[in-house]
This record gives sequence, C-alpha cells and structure tokens, in this order.
Amino acid sequence: MKKGDRSAFHEFVKLYGQTVFRIAYSVLHDEKEAEDAAQETFLQVYKSLSAYRSQGIKSWLSRITVNKAIDLKRRRDRRREDHWDPADVADKIPAQEDELLEDMLSQERRNELQSKLSELPPGHRQVVTAFYFEGKSHEQIASELALSVKTIESKLYRARAWIREHWKEEEWQ
Repeated sequence: MKKGDRSAFHEFVKLYGQTVFRIAYSVLHDEKEAEDAAQETFLQVYKSLSAYRSQGIKSWLSRITVNKAIDLKRRRDRRREDHWDPADVADKIPAQEDELLEDMLSQERRNELQSKLSELPPGHRQVVTAFYFEGKSHEQIASELALSVKTIESKLYRARAWIREHWKEEEWQ
C-alpha cells in the first residue's frame, strides 16, 4: 500500500471506513460533516503513507481522524461566530467531547491490549503485567513469585521474543 497501490488502499478504506466515520461522528455529531471528515482523513492518509512508520495503524488513523474532525468543527464554529446567538454560547464552550473521545480511544486501546495479553502464555503474562503495567522492578517480581531475579529477567526476555514472533509489529509498539 505504501507504493501507491490503489486497490490496496481501496481495501484499506473498506476495512477502516466505519471506524473512521464513528470517530469523526463522535466529535462532530453530524453525519454529513463526519463523512466529510472521514474523506479528508483518508486523503491525508494517502498523502502521508510514505511518512508512516508502522507505529500502530489504528492509533495513527484515529489521531488523524480526530485532528481532521476538530479542524472541521473549528471551521464550522468560525462560520457561526459571525452569526452568534447568546443562547449558543454554551455550545461554544469546549465541552467534555475531547475528553470523552480521548477516553473512548484510551478504552479501545486498553481493550485491545487486554485481548492481546490474554494470548500470552500464562508465565509470560504474569511477568509482563507486573513489570510493564504495574511498574514493579525485577526484584519485586522475583520476591513475589519466589524466583531469582535472573529467572525474572529471562522470563521477560522470552516474553518479548514470543511477542515479536506472534504479533505484528504494529500491535506491540
């Protein structure tokens, strides 16, 4: 797809089109504008493919979508500024929409991560969770599991190797 293969890009749009639309709609609350934002998102993605660094396609796509939707919302709001009504002032105050969207994206990432972690072998899962998500040191984990620090280091090494072998790179970065 990076080389400009239009059929591959068409499949990409079919695969992620609904997701992009839902994200845009959650910001704009208008179907037509969400469609416009989705279209602008895919145009931006097509133009930016050479800059894509395989850092998680859904996160990258979501961030572009959010930015395009916010840009569209700002343009819409600027047009309304010329014809504002005091009753509309409450709508102009940056509401919780941005926070809600961030929470939604964050929850989606957590759900995906939980799903991926459940694929890890149990011994790896326990050590990876303690080290990366609970922020525990090798020594703390070794103490809790009654193992040596070298064993914990070895388990983490094998867990990372398992992840590299079984997951696509964009899923674990």
